[in-house]
Amino acid sequence: MNIAEKGTELDYLEIAQSLANEFAKTAVQRDKQGGTAKVERDLLRKSGLLSLNVPKHLGGHGENWETIFRITRELAKVDGSMAHLFGYHFLCLTSVHLYGTEQQKEKLYRETAEHDWFWGNAFNPRDEGLVVRQEGNSLRLNGKKSFCSGATDSDRLLISAKSPDHDRPVIAVIPTKRTGIVVGGDWDSFGQRQTDSGTVMFNDVRLEKEEVLSFYEHHQEGFFPTLRTHIAQTILVQVLLGVTEGAFEEAKKYTRSVSRPWLTSGVEQATLDPYTIRHYGDFFIQIKASEALAQNAVVALQEAWDNEWSLTEQERGECGIMIATAKASVAKTALEVTSRMFEVMGARATSAQYGFDRFWRNVRTHTLHDPIEYKVRDLGNWALNGQVPEITPYS
Repeated sequence: MNIAEKGTELDYLEIAQSLANEFAKTAVQRDKQGGTAKVERDLLRKSGLLSLNVPKHLGGHGENWETIFRITRELAKVDGSMAHLFGYHFLCLTSVHLYGTEQQKEKLYRETAEHDWFWGNAFNPRDEGLVVRQEGNSLRLNGKKSFCSGATDSDRLLISAKSPDHDRPVIAVIPTKRTGIVVGGDWDSFGQRQTDSGTVMFNDVRLEKEEVLSFYEHHQEGFFPTLRTHIAQTILVQVLLGVTEGAFEEAKKYTRSVSRPWLTSGVEQATLDPYTIRHYGDFFIQIKASEALAQNAVVALQEAWDNEWSLTEQERGECGIMIATAKASVAKTALEVTSRMFEVMGARATSAQYGFDRFWRNVRTHTLHDPIEYKVRDLGNWALNGQVPEITPYS
């Protein structure tokens, strides 16, 4: 089934569930082997879901952020890596909307829908290892970028590069297979093992001027482009929440079918153990609270997005508070549930055949990239002093 055969949000979710069922069949094995999930990426291409947010008049489906986030979360329940790649595809594609001209947006949206392009990134804002220089009438890229999620097997790369002539980075979109680009297969984290988040090398790579989304001196002033940070954060909220829900479901299945009661418990089934029941109650409360906060964040982001260039700094900041609240809650819940799930399953659940540890490894990897302590600090400053967070690539 692909999106061309369907047409409503419910149908999109059905397609996503079908994909999730396929991903689940090999999730444990693929987590062990790492590398690029080429088969799964191609399934996403064929599904048509990669053009969900492209306007209908440009060949897409004109869906909103809520649909994209719901699908991201659905995929994350079985495969955190594929959910990450799916969400970041839209983060990169939407950057054209935030930074590009109307002509660039229409061109790249239309071509993405027409060719089922999968977008990757070499955008890491904390890495200034990529430099663009003008040589005569041409631009050239040299250097490298790290944490380039989705770069492998992508069709287009969103890049940010340092310019000797500008305080802010140059942002551009280029074909991944352009001469001089070397996507390294060096991602070796213990979690999110198939996100291909390694390095990309640029060796005298040609950059066409029309591929540059912004040199910033000609960029329209406003806070709308800074929503990219909020989009990225909300994607990660959905990935973390989905992974947590997936872990919770796996734990329940195991407890019901495999776990044995402790010898002094006085019960005949693990599901009747009062301590096990208490753990599940704790998990349930934390997950439901995080779900509610995550939904609040989605609503806030959609409202801010709809404001576009009329978005004020205060509105942007309050949206960020909603997202940071969800991120802090979901991150804590994710670490708690994916670690403590073994307490309700038992020692045999640590067998490598199940791969249950992948849930914790995935959320641990994500939560280290953006320290929650700084989110909590921002939230405390808002609660006590009414101060919105500083605008940064992470807030």
